[in-house]
Amino acid sequence: MKSAVEELDQRWSDLLSKLEKQFGNKPDLNLVLILIGMRELGKVKTKWGKEEKVNLMHIAVCRLLSEEGYYELEGQDADGWPHWKALKKLPFINVVEQEIYLKERVVDYFDSL
Repeated sequence: MKSAVEELDQRWSDLLSKLEKQFGNKPDLNLVLILIGMRELGKVKTKWGKEEKVNLMHIAVCRLLSEEGYYELEGQDADGWPHWKALKKLPFINVVEQEIYLKERVVDYFDSL
């Protein structure tokens, strides 16, 4: 029987393989967050500026954590970018726990599509 960590590792690996087939390169967590951000924003471009990439990752993280009540969508600005309100303190204690938590949310997000 697989442990929860082994199961997550397998689901994460499967997701990255699917994305690699679709886009030609194996993405890391940051690139996956950018993809989610673009999907949530509803805009796809081949070139994003550094600040835009950071904003896309922020959109993704807020969207993923909104499922568990950490953020709430407040609305969109004039350019269509969503804005989120923090509702409660994030549960992360360290970087490793944060990455595991985000990977869990990411695979759940893609499973729900």
